[in-house]
Amino acid sequence: MKDVIVNVLQEGLKYDDLRVEGSDAKYEVKIISDEFKGKTIIQRHKIIYALLDAYIKTGEIHALTIKAHTVSESKK
Repeated sequence: MKDVIVNVLQEGLKYDDLRVEGSDAKYEVKIISDEFKGKTIIQRHKIIYALLDAYIKTGEIHALTIKAHTVSESKK
């Protein structure tokens, strides 16, 4: 499932770094992308949830922790 998450996010977002950890329907996504510039944390999470919605609805993803930052935020 980690590979599926990576593929979905690769197709939906341009990013500088992406890491997906977890198993058994519980995953953590750490993503650095300038597509998040000017967006609140909630807006960033909504983008990722929207991309992964089909897998959340089927239960393949039950719990999702998201850490979404811009490039400049990641350097702080």
